[in-house]
Amino acid sequence: MRINNKIFSLVTVSAVLCAMSGCSQRISALNDTIELAFIGDKDVILTPEQISANPYASIYAKIGDTAQAFVVLAFAEPPATLSSTATSTAISSTQSPSTTPKALELKWLSADNGMIVTVNGRLVKTHNLLAGNLAGVTSVQIDPLLQGLHLESTPKTWHRLLDWQPGYHYGYQADSQFQFVATETIIINQTPTQVLHYSELVTIKGLNIQYQNEFWLKPDNGQVVKSRQKIAPNLPYIDITLLKPFAS
Repeated sequence: MRINNKIFSLVTVSAVLCAMSGCSQRISALNDTIELAFIGDKDVILTPEQISANPYASIYAKIGDTAQAFVVLAFAEPPATLSSTATSTAISSTQSPSTTPKALELKWLSADNGMIVTVNGRLVKTHNLLAGNLAGVTSVQIDPLLQGLHLESTPKTWHRLLDWQPGYHYGYQADSQFQFVATETIIINQTPTQVLHYSELVTIKGLNIQYQNEFWLKPDNGQVVKSRQKIAPNLPYIDITLLKPFAS
């Protein structure tokens, strides 16, 4: 398998998984699954049959102008931060569990061991990306993506603190304003999919920087199925497309 050094740094899959949770049969199974991802100079595109046959949840991820990678779900875990835990509690007490995406940290692992961590499509952390990494996102407020951005009652503003590397970028306040763009039909896994397109204008006052994230949501439950997000204010965008969702 050819590895693309432009996208992720090189470490072994087994080493990272052992460090995260101990070695097990899951490591062997994940290694076998990750062999599907031939990462090189061209976009990875799998057939719907390949994606369906793969036992793990999966996404496409594309960083900046590099090739699209196939990325599988390594772990789904409760958020480690207090604010994330409070978020999960607040959601479960106000919305139906059948229509609200669970506030789990989904840890997606690429063939050459880059990792991105999302919570209902929101990028909250990355590891081993050569361009730099998002070290953390903290907030005392609930992310509107978790509340259900498609609902009229959901606030369309959000404030949080961002940490990223390289450099010592810690505690920068990010202020977001969300706006509905349009109802659209996009192609996911060769299937036309109706979605709600929202934009997120992010302002980092401390750096005098503004940028725009994009999210495409399922109309029935607000699950993010596609997004384009800045890894951090001075780092590239990452495009994420949900191929096979996690089923708890």
